[in-house]
Amino acid sequence: MDLALFTCLRGPAALGPLTAKALSFVAGCAVAYAGNALGTYRHTRPRGLRPCAVFVAVNVAGAAVQLLCLTVSHYGLGLTSQRADTVSGAVIGMALATVVRFWGTRTLVFRTEGRVGSWTG
Repeated sequence: MDLALFTCLRGPAALGPLTAKALSFVAGCAVAYAGNALGTYRHTRPRGLRPCAVFVAVNVAGAAVQLLCLTVSHYGLGLTSQRADTVSGAVIGMALATVVRFWGTRTLVFRTEGRVGSWTG
């Protein structure tokens, strides 16, 4: 969702890169929140704005993890090829960000008191 919308906003809509990324990030967060709230974690029934705000914060933390991986690889280790940037940002960074997002979404946003059962829900 994020990538597709970013590409459309950047290309045919001719928006600047930061504006396009900000809009695609917000839209991606909204769709991901709705999917989690109505699907995966529908039994928790979060109420109010707090869960939405924490969800956005968790997603920002995930994005920061991806950027940190890319920054360390590109500027810290001197791996400046397009392939190295893709591997560090889109593969390693995405894997670590997924762990952060899963943990944050499960424990901070859609938590249930006294959870009993498997670690997957």
